[in-house]
Amino acid sequence: MSDLDTLKQGLNLHFAQVRFKQIAQIERYFGSLEQALAASDSAWQQSQILTPKQMEKWLDAEKPKKVDQAIEWTQQPNQAIVTWQQSHYPPLLKQISDPPLLLYVRGDIQLLSQPQLAIVGSRNASKTGRLIASDFAHYLASVGLVVTSGLASGIDKAAHEGALKALNADANQSSGTTIAVVATGLDRVYPATNRDLARQIAESGAMISEYPLGVKPLAHHFPQRNRIISGLSVGTLVVEAALKSGSLITARTALEQDREVFAVPGSIHNPQVKGCHQLIRQGAKLVESGQDILEELSAMLQSELNFSEVSAPAASQQNKSSGLLMKHLDFDPIGLDELVNLTGWGVAQLQAELLMLELQGEVEALSAGRWRRLR
Repeated sequence: MSDLDTLKQGLNLHFAQVRFKQIAQIERYFGSLEQALAASDSAWQQSQILTPKQMEKWLDAEKPKKVDQAIEWTQQPNQAIVTWQQSHYPPLLKQISDPPLLLYVRGDIQLLSQPQLAIVGSRNASKTGRLIASDFAHYLASVGLVVTSGLASGIDKAAHEGALKALNADANQSSGTTIAVVATGLDRVYPATNRDLARQIAESGAMISEYPLGVKPLAHHFPQRNRIISGLSVGTLVVEAALKSGSLITARTALEQDREVFAVPGSIHNPQVKGCHQLIRQGAKLVESGQDILEELSAMLQSELNFSEVSAPAASQQNKSSGLLMKHLDFDPIGLDELVNLTGWGVAQLQAELLMLELQGEVEALSAGRWRRLR
């Protein structure tokens, strides 16, 4: 089946709001998805797989037009739709109980499969909270992790901006990437005040959504969106969250997805951090720096980097490649671009190797995308 046929297949199911867990039922009943899409409307009704609301959308006369419009949208530069059947679909996201059938993407599609750390928190964050989120994001992005958040005001915005600062510190390096998971169609930006930030993210990272173009910011979409933020990430960091904060939903879904949860503590008199303290009491890791997170995730990141498409070489080759890289590292700082030239490696492989060496205490990440060996 061609990529276009796969996309059409996914979009037909998507516009009928078919859930991932229904796919296996459809394949069992019809024999295959190809046969299902070719089946008559009466056969679908007799199957009773779809709910009445889904069946109504399946029979919608406008559905073919919506599919064509979505495909047309992908013809523009840096715009794509990735279905669960395609290799670019994020492997970690596919592991959750209810992954989206597809993702609309504006930006670098390769980032979806790179190791990510989610940073979330209060929309009404304090200046201190925003600075903390920005600092964590800047550090984590500078060592090669993708910072993932929801483009909301407050902590989300600070996290995206912190990751972008790591890129802006040296316009020639490829660290500082960030992904924004939004609860609207990608032809909209919510809140509108983040329009310029959304443009920067699309240019240097990626904007993604499971919602069709034109979808407005509806209240129930935001908690639904949060499972994607945590599902894409190896861990979730919560910075400033009140007891009823939506960020706690993201933390809860992260726990349900068997991902790590981190929380930044604060004053016992600050109501904005009571949610963080509750998470810590429930088992979230208390962290005070980005290094704390890297130490906790060391084993998990090793596994994730080896299994990602953009990962370092397999374990049997890793010691050899790490040794080659260490020959080009000295106690004097060296930039990422120079290492690319010296090794002849791609940026993604180089960043993965450097991150592993940092976790092993062999090298240290410095500002402006520079690195140096420690021993």
